[in-house]
Amino acid sequence: MKALTAVAVAGVFAAIATAARAQDVRPPDFQLPPLASVTALTPAKELFGRVVRPSDGPERSIGFYSNGCLAGSVALPLTGPTWQVMRPGRNRYYGRRKLVSFVERLSRRVASNTSWAGLLIGDMSQPRGGPMLGGHASHQIGLDVDVWLRQMPSQVISMAQRETIMSTTVVSDDRRDVNRYWTPDTLQVIKDAATDPEVERVLVNPAIKKAICRQARGDRSWLQKVRPNRGHDYHMHVRLGCPAGESSCRPQRDVVPGEGCGRELDYWFTDAVLHPRPAPKPSKPPPPFTVAKMPAACAAVLNAP
Repeated sequence: MKALTAVAVAGVFAAIATAARAQDVRPPDFQLPPLASVTALTPAKELFGRVVRPSDGPERSIGFYSNGCLAGSVALPLTGPTWQVMRPGRNRYYGRRKLVSFVERLSRRVASNTSWAGLLIGDMSQPRGGPMLGGHASHQIGLDVDVWLRQMPSQVISMAQRETIMSTTVVSDDRRDVNRYWTPDTLQVIKDAATDPEVERVLVNPAIKKAICRQARGDRSWLQKVRPNRGHDYHMHVRLGCPAGESSCRPQRDVVPGEGCGRELDYWFTDAVLHPRPAPKPSKPPPPFTVAKMPAACAAVLNAP
């Protein structure tokens, strides 16, 4: 797909118009300003970020976690017995059915294994996946979810409060270890996620990985799935693998064998990583990431009923 055709552009307008009439899937006070025009150079995030309901038809993950889209998604209910969705105004609580089932299953397990009443759920995917207006490079194919490292209260949080309450950073100010907000329950929550058979990776701050390496007892095989990554100091990013036999979904490479607690972890605490030098001159901004640069089937997902 070399360019967005006139037919595709017209379809995008139709999709956005349909989205504007479907405000019931978002909090009623949410509104994005309309685009003045749509061309072949319109960034894909501007288009996918404005569609507010899933496409019709069977579910399918198309492309890669950081370049793809999602057909036939389902929404995680905003409030459940053991979970509550945070920042609902972003409209990022959609995913594959297996992701929704995982969140429900993990939250029940956490409520059973810890003192937490359940989980606060951050971003999943947009209704049709794709790139977001801000915050993530991945989360595009309905198989990623951010889980806050702040325990869910026993009472239901109001929708207004869910837009402003902050999570809890569990990493110290010097970025070298965890702080006083890290508890045995926090460790257990991450373990509960990593030991789920559907989970392929759990991304956490390197300081959190260090604490896990130091504190995990018994069977430590699950540490292989817990990978250090920049940021992720107040939430863990959980990623499920591509559904078996679904050729449209491009899998990630297998995780590196071993616990990941040795020299490969030490790298993250070197001065060059903790205190990177600024670039000598500003880098040239990249060209817009358009629908033409995505898997071809994503234009059809964007334009679908």
